[in-house]
Amino acid sequence: MTADATDAADGPRTSARRERTRERLLDAALALFAEHGVEATSIEAICDGAGFTRGAFYSNFEDKAALIDALSAREQDRAVEQLRAAILNAPWAGETCDGADVDAATIGRIVTTLLRALTLDPRWGVVNSELRLRAMRDPRAAAAHAARETAVMDAIADEISALMARIGVISLIPEGVFIRLLISGFQTELERALLTHASQAEDDAATTGDPFAQAAESAASWLPTVIDHLTRLEG
Repeated sequence: MTADATDAADGPRTSARRERTRERLLDAALALFAEHGVEATSIEAICDGAGFTRGAFYSNFEDKAALIDALSAREQDRAVEQLRAAILNAPWAGETCDGADVDAATIGRIVTTLLRALTLDPRWGVVNSELRLRAMRDPRAAAAHAARETAVMDAIADEISALMARIGVISLIPEGVFIRLLISGFQTELERALLTHASQAEDDAATTGDPFAQAAESAASWLPTVIDHLTRLEG
């Protein structure tokens, strides 16, 4: 076998190994960022956490900023994929309601289900909050962070917008504003639930409860009212 043929045969294995290395570095970074903070976590700490050398780090990322970009992209892609899966796997997926089957409470339950699908690893919520604050302080980071948040928000909005059209719901305010309002409201509920859960865990190591379920329950108390006032059924 020629050298070129050997390289070609090894290519898929090399790519798979490289991808595993990259994922382990991202996983280590997520854990360390959530525990110690983005700024306080060094490249050396990330390498140690992943079990790799600095050489492995720099063969995958130009610098720490590049790793942060890659981590943000991965987590945001996962959020959109979770949302799409929730839509595809829902009992009403692919069906078009005629209006008689839909009311604000029903839509509220649907939207709550979808928004809860966006909640992945709670550590990412902590890290993303720090990155948002960092972007507010640093103009150099602001543009990139804003672009990432806009992209994921637009992707989520597209999915919810398509669903609204399918079940015959029309927003009375600009649809993008309506969807962002729902997402922002749910994120606020989730942040409050995570803070409550963390404070209880500090006092009682045996504390149980799902903060995501708590956020969904809280959101369900006001979502139907918001939807009832800001939407109408088609026809």
